[in-house]
Amino acid sequence: MKPVSVLYRPVGKAELEKIEKSGFRKFPPRLPEQPIFYVVLTSEYAAQIAKDWNTKDEHSGFAGYVTRFRVRTDYLEKYDIRTVGGRIHREYWIPAEELDEFNANIAGEIEVVETYV
Repeated sequence: MKPVSVLYRPVGKAELEKIEKSGFRKFPPRLPEQPIFYVVLTSEYAAQIAKDWNTKDEHSGFAGYVTRFRVRTDYLEKYDIRTVGGRIHREYWIPAEELDEFNANIAGEIEVVETYV
């Protein structure tokens, strides 16, 4: 089996419903105004976004969820890790047009590991 990396994504209610409809196997397409799909490297960072941002955002349904999933490490090697704040604020930026390929490299299911409502 190929090595995998554990990643996280904070999501709102509507995005979580779409993930659930996929059988917890893929993330939904981005909206036209969302050219980048962001995934983060730590649960701490994902929880910060889910709790501090998503719960205050109407588009997120005033709810935040932390998802955890595994992606094939060799696939991720073509992307740089970006630090966008403090030491925990590390993420990958996946171009929206590459999301299908990203989803194809998810190993196993997407799990919900924290809920903020």
